[in-house]
Amino acid sequence: MDETPVAIQIKGIRDSLLVTLGGGAWPDLETALVKSIDDRPAFFQGARLVLDVAGQVLHVTELSALRDVLSERGISLWAVLSESPVTEQTAQNLGLATRLSKPGRPEVREAGDEMPGDAALWVQQTVRSGQKIAYKGNLVVLGDVNPGAEILAGGSVVVWGRLRGVVHAGAQGDEKAVVCALELSPTQLRIAGEIAISPARKGKPQPEIARLKDGRLEAEPWQA
Repeated sequence: MDETPVAIQIKGIRDSLLVTLGGGAWPDLETALVKSIDDRPAFFQGARLVLDVAGQVLHVTELSALRDVLSERGISLWAVLSESPVTEQTAQNLGLATRLSKPGRPEVREAGDEMPGDAALWVQQTVRSGQKIAYKGNLVVLGDVNPGAEILAGGSVVVWGRLRGVVHAGAQGDEKAVVCALELSPTQLRIAGEIAISPARKGKPQPEIARLKDGRLEAEPWQA
């Protein structure tokens, strides 16, 4: 006997696809979404997906697993819209957008104002072109920051990988903020109000730290 089909609505929004899931258990919704994609692979190929999960409570293991499944099919999970604070925080921790401020343009919702001085947002993924991660405090990326991606932090930024996108540390005027990366080659680097463009890389990349010295941005070897 056929099971009751799960409701899935798909709508084009500018340069993305908005997929709205109906009610039901998450495994059933995930299965239905993947089946819908597999039934029309050409339609979804190369798409950037905005996923509206309503009140579903999702944790990192669930969202990251779905992101991997979509990536295997040539689809980028770009944003997750949810009424659940847990799901919203999970999406932010994965570097995904969590709201639409303009038609088809997801933005990352910033974290709350109250936090310890050494608190940091931990992003355990590569930040891809078109993604923006914003946080009021320190920000740690365990992965690369690709060209076309943007990192915005009120405090310092640490990238355990290659930093090749746009990065702005000390965005609220903190001149003591620093930017560290295993390979520091951003298209644009900014600390507080100072901006610099990375020169062409010569020689083997090495871990570097950039900071303001006497009002100028300088980079030097990043050592323990």
